[in-house]
Amino acid sequence: MQIINTVAIASVIASAAASKIQVGDDAPLNLAITADKINAMKTTWTAGVPSRFANATIADAKRMLGTVMPHESGYEAPEVEKVTFTTTGSIPTDFDARTAFPNCANIIGHVRDQSDCGSCWAFGSTEAFNDRHCISTGDSKTLFAPEDTVSCCSGLNCAMSMGCNGGQPSGAWKWFIKSGVSTGGDWGDIGTGTSCKPYSMQTCAHHVTPPPGMIACDTLEEYATPKCTSSCNEATYPIPYAKDKAFAKTTYSVKGEENMQRELMEKGTLSVAFTVYEDFEAYSSGVYQHKTGRSLVVMLKMIGWGVDNGTPYWTCINSWNDSWGEGGAFRILRGENECGIEGSVVAGEV
Repeated sequence: MQIINTVAIASVIASAAASKIQVGDDAPLNLAITADKINAMKTTWTAGVPSRFANATIADAKRMLGTVMPHESGYEAPEVEKVTFTTTGSIPTDFDARTAFPNCANIIGHVRDQSDCGSCWAFGSTEAFNDRHCISTGDSKTLFAPEDTVSCCSGLNCAMSMGCNGGQPSGAWKWFIKSGVSTGGDWGDIGTGTSCKPYSMQTCAHHVTPPPGMIACDTLEEYATPKCTSSCNEATYPIPYAKDKAFAKTTYSVKGEENMQRELMEKGTLSVAFTVYEDFEAYSSGVYQHKTGRSLVVMLKMIGWGVDNGTPYWTCINSWNDSWGEGGAFRILRGENECGIEGSVVAGEV
């Protein structure tokens, strides 16, 4: 019976992942039309035409994303929902984890690059865990490895996550508890021996003219999921893989605006997923809210909130390097569960 159940679960997840690329997704994004439409609305955000997606199709955009939302088949929610918090009293109008936890500002504010791999789920989870580890231990130098998460967090131990083909934050956080995650810097750190598993997929210019030494993402072939290994990728890194691991203690969901705010103030950044649409690919600056286009899904980490000209927002950091959006970050409408962002939050204690 267990084998049958395992196959059934795997089939559901595989079907959900396959359904992300659908008939008609070879159509162009047409971001120029989308940007003109958004900007003509004079809404709370500004659209542009990132060069990365100038000639992209819907399928190209979907490959950069990859997680499962609560309303979709195969979604696995954390078993525990956190509803009790230690903070009391009023909540501040503005909050930014980078300034609230200044010792960890360089970790929390570090913008990473998933390259041409649908590993946003691994980055959003690993980075939030990394931030909380820094806040809890005071270790402001160690970067954790999305490479370890994307390659080794799979199967039943990781909510059937599938590497560059998508995954779930609830599975990643369970994996942090059971298996831990190793250290790992960015692609540019390969060969330095400063971490166990630096990211093996090349940093690329997602939305801008490539600066010297960087290539455009659309010149790269889509990466396959790296092979999971039980040893470090850096021969000169002095700590064995098994001893390089950091572990989480618990994992849970957090739902609703106020609970999310209190959790951010108490423990640090959150792993969040939300349904975005074609217009998100044209985001340039401001407070994003959906206006037009077909649905996509993305996952990242949330670091704070604020108000812009009367519009409340959440601040999030993406994994498309710091040339995208507002220095790698973006803001999204707060308090309205915009695109489901207040209903699919995962966190944990470290």
